[in-house]
Amino acid sequence: MTTNISSGGRAKCELSFTVNGERRTVRVHPMERLLDVLRQELALTGAKEGCAEGECGSCSVLMDGALVNSCLVPILQAKSANIVTIEGLAAGAQLNCLQEAFLDFGGAQCGICTPGMILAASHLLQRNPQPTIGDIREGLSGNLCRCTGYVQIFDAVAKAVQFKART
Repeated sequence: MTTNISSGGRAKCELSFTVNGERRTVRVHPMERLLDVLRQELALTGAKEGCAEGECGSCSVLMDGALVNSCLVPILQAKSANIVTIEGLAAGAQLNCLQEAFLDFGGAQCGICTPGMILAASHLLQRNPQPTIGDIREGLSGNLCRCTGYVQIFDAVAKAVQFKART
């Protein structure tokens, strides 16, 4: 990591990390939020800012395999990390089974919570490939939705589990 003083007296640093399988280097202030760097510097706008307090989960990403609220992570903590955003779940234009299920079952309405919900579900399925409905509810409990009432979201995750079991 290299630093220098930019105009205005605020130090910027250059740091590298992997995002969605691609090594990226940015020059930013070390306390900038991971969310802002992803959205503004890397044009990965899938993670949304819902509350800016780590309460809603709309900005969730996977960082070194852990589900984190990117609005709470200073970019300096992401140095050398492996980050997966909602954009990294699809294989090119081919959506993954969770993304497809959210579309099929109406789990995505306004779209603010959807990326965080899908990443939380992906994280759950990595740890527990055959979750019960109770496991799904608990696995998504850190994510808030104001549109769907959650039933469609839980149904979408359950359907994705069934689809994965068949493939």
